[in-house]
Parts: sequence; C-alpha cells; structure tokens
Amino acid sequence: MDPYYHGIPYRFLTEPYLSPGHQLINFSYICRMFGAKRNIRVAILDLYEGQPNEGMRCIREILQQFGALHQLNLVWDEYDVRLRHQVPNTSYDLYISSGGPGSPLDTEGSAWETAYFNWFAEMQAWNANSSLPPKKVFFICHSFQLICRHLQLANVCRRKSTAFGIFPVHLMEAGIGEPVFEGLHDPFYVVDSRDFQVIEPDALRMEKTGASILAIEKERPHIALERAIMAIRFNEHMIGTQFHPEADAVGMTMYLKREDKKKTIIENHGFEKWQSMIEQLNDPDKILWTYSNVLPNFLQDAVFGSTQMADQPGSLS
Repeated sequence: MDPYYHGIPYRFLTEPYLSPGHQLINFSYICRMFGAKRNIRVAILDLYEGQPNEGMRCIREILQQFGALHQLNLVWDEYDVRLRHQVPNTSYDLYISSGGPGSPLDTEGSAWETAYFNWFAEMQAWNANSSLPPKKVFFICHSFQLICRHLQLANVCRRKSTAFGIFPVHLMEAGIGEPVFEGLHDPFYVVDSRDFQVIEPDALRMEKTGASILAIEKERPHIALERAIMAIRFNEHMIGTQFHPEADAVGMTMYLKREDKKKTIIENHGFEKWQSMIEQLNDPDKILWTYSNVLPNFLQDAVFGSTQMADQPGSLS
C-alpha cells in the first residue's frame, strides 16, 4: 500500500509519469494547472546560540525565493537548539541545520547535544523505513562538524589559524556526480569562517556508513598540511558542507561594508583581506553562483525528488 502525504499517494508527489499526450509531469505540475499550491514544511535547526549572524537571514531568504519560484506554499519553523534545547519532530518535509559559533568539541555530552543527536537518530530511523517518504537534511558548517564527530567519520580538530574569507573548493569524484552540486564549477568558491576543521577521514567508517567525500579545500603546495574536507554526503538523504552555501553576495557585501565589521576585519585580517572579499563577492561566477545552486538544488531534490524533475527549473539570484 502506498504511503500517503496529506491524503495523496506519495508516489504522485515524487514520481513523474506520462500524460496521455506523453508529457512528463508530476504533482507540482498538476497543482499549477488547477491553481493550487503544494504545501511544504521546513524545520530550521538554529545552532547560533542567540548570537547575531547572517546565516539565518540567508536561509530564510533562500526558502522564500524557492517557494515563490515554484509557486509553493512553503513555510518553516525555527528551533533554538543550543539555548532552549529545541528540536523538531518528524512531521516536516525537510530539514536545514545551521552553522554556529564556538567549538564542536567542547559541547560533547551537553544537554542540547543529547537532544540534537536524538533528533538525528530519529531522522535515521525514519529514513531506514522504505515504506515512508524520506526526510532530506542539510547540515551547515558547525552542524557538519558535529555530525562528522558523532559518526566518527574523520578527525574534527582546531585549525592552526582561522579560516576567514572567500576560497576555492575542489570537487572530488563523488562531488562531480552529486545532484546538489549540479551546475557548480571546479573549483567553485565559498564563504568560509571557522576555527575548526574536518580532516583525516576514516575510510572504514565512511564505507560502513555509506558516506562519501564530495569536496575538499583549496590546494596549498607551500603548506605541509592535509586539506580539509569541505562537503560529505552522509547517506542517500543527508548531506553537509563545511562552508556556508547560504551566504549571499549582496547581503554579505552590505554586511562587510558596515563600519564596525570593516574595522574588525581589517584589524584581525588586514585591509587586503577585506578588499579581496568585497571584490570576490561582486564576481557573478563565485559566491553568487554557489548561492544560486547548492541550497536551491537541495530544495529541488527534496521537494521534487530530483534536480531534473521540477516542471519549471530555475536558479535563484
């Protein structure tokens, strides 16, 4: 018997089929024909611990744009994981777990981490049941580090120096065929801001869990350090990135041009770093390109079943 979603067989939502005129269509197409909007519910797990940030604003804007582009009734709820120990239930269609401040090591065993990993186990259990529609999850930066540590996939450790700026990221073989990375260049460019890294992958654990490395950081021939892992597909329904795919060029430019932020960056990293970031943010082939592809591809995959299945594909800008 088919699993149902709001009274509709789930296969009608995700599986394309041929109309009498041999046109490939899906449920989203039918909704538009009759002026209806498909309901999509998203849970955002906020790991920013109440600190001011640009990440949550960017995630909200991408969701707004995607819903408008595909004529969806897309709504979301936000869960304060670290301060209020809030986590979502399994009723949502998809989940995005944000970046956040601080060490991904020092909070091991804390109450909020226990709640967070219990939620993660619920997602895994749900997705292990083939009779249920899968729950897609995206992990960003701090969340990515936590899951790598939790699954014991690699060494999560402090960097020798802070990574801050806009950097090239290189695709691995698995990343070239990754639907969520469809349309990206090799290398592609990301906003990176972190004191910790994921390195030295455990090949046996990766194989056992079904994880694959999608991308690694830029090559630095003059530095004898291992290149950090920048993206992993944890399993068929869960993916994460060390970088911030939600970072938008326009908003980030305005943010960095604020006098207080400009002063802080110049004091900590130098004027050249600040100037380089402004220039690269305005390059349409760099941060804007990453912003327009990664999370929109994830949403399209989660909502339509494939980055190729939406009846009116498009990218955000």
